[in-house]
Amino acid sequence: MPEAIKYTARELLRDGSEVEIRTLRREDEIAMLAAIERTSAQSLQRRFFVMKRNFSEKERDFFMNVDFKNHVAIVAVAKEAGREVIAGGGRYIVVEPGQAEMAFSVVDSWQGRGIGSILMRHLVEFAKDAGLQELTADVLPENAPMIRIFVKFGFTHAAHQDPHVLHLVLKLDFFNGLPVPNVTIV
Repeated sequence: MPEAIKYTARELLRDGSEVEIRTLRREDEIAMLAAIERTSAQSLQRRFFVMKRNFSEKERDFFMNVDFKNHVAIVAVAKEAGREVIAGGGRYIVVEPGQAEMAFSVVDSWQGRGIGSILMRHLVEFAKDAGLQELTADVLPENAPMIRIFVKFGFTHAAHQDPHVLHLVLKLDFFNGLPVPNVTIV
């Protein structure tokens, strides 16, 4: 997916504000760390399943070094107090041929405006274009807003070894999809 490296799209949120959806870049590391600082402990726990505020060099490397083949990551960039900030991000990582695991996080002050759904739609399109057959996600049962997004996109509950985590699956060959995003490749 070489064209993915330059992927960018403009989207309107529910409140009428605009965000840019684009691929995560290595130079976004400081902005990503700033987004984590602006995210509540509860939201971070819902994303990482543990209290996570700091990341080791190895973890930062893992999250920032995406190859757009086996590891695809996008961010939602918004204007906040006159400057651009990362308002949310999503990614999928291929865990076995044809299958990838997804994860999302949206900064608390940007939650409830549709960023999660927008990120989901773009990543599902990336996954379909990459020929993936299945997307999975593990979600804590108390994370009702994220569960609603996954269900909206057709994810279904599947058996899982950990009873404290919902394992959700989307078969892409059955995905009837939502409207394809208006995409501009630069």
